[in-house]
Amino acid sequence: MRIATVADGQRVWLGVVDEDAATVQEVTVAAAGVADPAIGFIVALEAGSKPGFAADPVALDSVRLLPPIRKPSKNIICVGKNYRAHAAEFTGSGYDSSAAGPEDAVPEAPILFSKAPSCLVGAYEDVVVPWGLSEEIDYEAELGVIIGRRGRNIPVDSANDYVWGYTVINDITARDLQSRHKQWLLGKSIDTFCPMGPSIVSADELDAHDLELSCWVNGELRQQANTRDLIFDVPTIVAVASASMTLEPGDIIATGTPAGVGIGFDPPKFLARNDVVKVSISGIGTIENRIT
Repeated sequence: MRIATVADGQRVWLGVVDEDAATVQEVTVAAAGVADPAIGFIVALEAGSKPGFAADPVALDSVRLLPPIRKPSKNIICVGKNYRAHAAEFTGSGYDSSAAGPEDAVPEAPILFSKAPSCLVGAYEDVVVPWGLSEEIDYEAELGVIIGRRGRNIPVDSANDYVWGYTVINDITARDLQSRHKQWLLGKSIDTFCPMGPSIVSADELDAHDLELSCWVNGELRQQANTRDLIFDVPTIVAVASASMTLEPGDIIATGTPAGVGIGFDPPKFLARNDVVKVSISGIGTIENRIT
C-alpha cells in the first residue's frame, strides 16, 4: 500500500496512491482523536480496520503533495555517519565534531540526533534558506522509516514488526551552523530543511535491506548507494532508539546518508539559490526540491 497526504484547495486529506493510474483515492478510516491523517490511518489499520474510501480517485497531478506525516509525536530521529564511505568523508571534511580523527571515523554505535518537525515540507516544495544565517547548505539523501506500533525496548529480532513503511527524505543541513554550534540540531532544523515523500510505502511491499538510493543536483549524480551498505540496519536503529524512548505510530527515522554530500568534495559543493536537488529510492519514489 502507498499512502500520501495531499492538499486539495484548502482541504487536507489522506489517500491511497495508485501509481500505475497516477491517482489518489481518499480514505475514511482513521483512529479517533489523532490529528495527523496518516498516523490516524496507520493506527486504525494496526487495530484491524480495513481501508474505506470516500470518493472516486482523482489525478495525482490535481492535488499538492504534503509531507506524508505532518505531525509526528516527536522530533524526527536521525542517524549520523551510517555509511562507511560517508563516515570517512565527513570526518575528513573538518565539520565532524563526533570523531577525534580518521581512526574513529566509523562509529561503534549508532549516532542519533534529531530534526524539529517544523522543518518538514512536501516532495516538490521549495527549501527556503535563511541566507545570511547560513551560506553552507548541503543535501543528504536518506531512507525514511515510519513507525507503525507503539513500543519501548524493542528487540532487534522483532523490530521490523514495529515498522509500518518507508519514505524518501532529504536531510538538508546548514554545515556552518553545525560547525559553529558544535552540535547538529540547529543546522538540521531550519524550517523547510526536511523534504519528505512523495508517499509512504508499506513495509510488506519492500525489502528495506536492498534499496537503491540516488541523489542529483541540477542533473549531476552526486550520491548512489544501496541500503545493504548501512553500517547499522533498520532493526538495529529501531532497537537502539527504543531503548531510550517510547516509539509511537508515525514517528519518523532518517537512516543516514551515503557518500557524495557537498562537503565531501574539494572544494565543497554547497547548494546555491535555484539549485534543484532530486532524491530517488527504488520502490518508493522521487522527491525534487528547489533551493530558494
